[in-house]
Amino acid sequence: MPVRLGDEDMTKRMTVVFHDEDLYTTLKVEAARRHKPASEIVDEAIREWLESREDAELLPVIKAARTEWKEKGGRPWSEVEQKMEKAVSGR
Repeated sequence: MPVRLGDEDMTKRMTVVFHDEDLYTTLKVEAARRHKPASEIVDEAIREWLESREDAELLPVIKAARTEWKEKGGRPWSEVEQKMEKAVSGR
């Protein structure tokens, strides 16, 4: 989707070389089926891929936090939630 700067649309162009003709054909068929330009589908796919990489980068952090919680102990979320509710209602 173009970025709006005042009244002008800002777009960047890039040539994508498909080394797999079946992939190219599948993209064009999907674009026609969705009534969208192929570039929009490529844009969506790249955004989803980047988001999944960001999520994947978080997995080791989550795993480390779980391990620390198991080793050092912790409180169940329900207990934390109750304390928070009491603190808010006591205002």
